[in-house]
Amino acid sequence: MKILLTGYKGFIGSHIFRALETQRHDVSVYEWGESLPSVMEQDWVIHCGAISSTTERDLDKIMRQNVDFTRQLFDACKTYGVNLQYSSSASVYGMGTDFSETAPLDPRTPYAWSKYLCEYYHRQHQGGNIVQGFRYFNVYGPEGEEHKGKQASPYAQFKRQAEETGQISVFEGSDQFLRDFVPVSQVVEAHVKFLNVKESGVWNVGTGQPRSFMSVAEEFGVPITTIPMPAILKDSYQKYTCADMTRYNNTVRDL
Repeated sequence: MKILLTGYKGFIGSHIFRALETQRHDVSVYEWGESLPSVMEQDWVIHCGAISSTTERDLDKIMRQNVDFTRQLFDACKTYGVNLQYSSSASVYGMGTDFSETAPLDPRTPYAWSKYLCEYYHRQHQGGNIVQGFRYFNVYGPEGEEHKGKQASPYAQFKRQAEETGQISVFEGSDQFLRDFVPVSQVVEAHVKFLNVKESGVWNVGTGQPRSFMSVAEEFGVPITTIPMPAILKDSYQKYTCADMTRYNNTVRDL
């Protein structure tokens, strides 16, 4: 298949790129710029490019790169009948406790709102092509997050701390904060499998098995200290996430 991949230099995008090349797809790549890439001759566009920082507060930047660009890409794909996959996020659930795709949403940060607005646009402009959104939960992997700094997954940050300082700092209460940590390989698998799904919609991509931040830190076998949570995070910090994978599992069962 001919596939255009945005965000191919990013953590998740780079892993998807390698998987697509391994499967000998004809892959074109695009990294952020003011001009929209041509989609005319593609079978699929996989849109992973975005500002992924959950603490970014420049609203104009978020709107321009995450929302406006994605909407334009949606429109171009619809015009030319090109199928589209795009990255969403479990952050749209906010402080909710129901993590099914039909649950009420509660975005709390500009980043989460940008993902919600793209999903909303998707719902309002369906027809003519396949459009698939994936709500990633806490994605982590063995490599590829080095450039993300403090926005890297907790797993990557703990690993770096353990290697550089011989100890790990976690937020106070981390034994009670549970998240659905999903390996990047599973996210890649979702994108690849769904190239064969002839259905539009939004799907969770997680494990359905939450773990505490403390238990993740303990994997590295070094001393652990606790620190106060920064004020910028207190009103939006998800203390519990757990993907309801029912719809995903039903979709891929016969693939």
